[in-house]
Amino acid sequence: MIHFDPVPEPHDFDERCRIRGQAWLEAHPQAERPRDFWTPFKSQLADGFGQLCAYSAMYEPVGTVDHFLSYKNRPDLTYEWSNYRFAAGWLNSSKRTVDGDILDPFEVGEDWFEVLLPSLQLVVSDSVPEEKREIAEYTVKRLHLRDDERVIRQRRAWYQLYQRNGDLDCLRQFAPLIARAVEKQARKTEAHSERETVDAQND
Repeated sequence: MIHFDPVPEPHDFDERCRIRGQAWLEAHPQAERPRDFWTPFKSQLADGFGQLCAYSAMYEPVGTVDHFLSYKNRPDLTYEWSNYRFAAGWLNSSKRTVDGDILDPFEVGEDWFEVLLPSLQLVVSDSVPEEKREIAEYTVKRLHLRDDERVIRQRRAWYQLYQRNGDLDCLRQFAPLIARAVEKQARKTEAHSERETVDAQND
């Protein structure tokens, strides 16, 4: 996961989604599922997230509108733009209704999560504040972000593409956590080479 800023609300969201949705909720207070008035705004939400899944932090060509706080627990937020996150469908399904136990992408800080090379596993870094560590660890586990084959395959594809074309800017855009891992590895390699040079000069 990486930090995302809240996406500005589309100018016509209130008229086309919020007002119509609230009227539908009042008419159907016992409905098991809400009527979908939000999908017409999915593209604008995706653009606001840079076409990245809010949880995997990788390019998501299709995606879904994730209600960060679910209809089951917070029906009053079903048609609120501020409650929407752009997410891959399978991650949205994994999240389901655990709501408050999942870390909000808007609250994620700098470098709270790290992809390790060469395993491509995701781990919670030491940068996570102690009071957020438990929810960060649970989010990784609940959403299968550490090493589930579905997410590893996607990371592997982006990493292999970078290894073929060497385009770090592309990697930063479509898989920023992997780009950070590559840059960290490069810094380590450079530091090691410098130490070897100094050692050789001192011999």
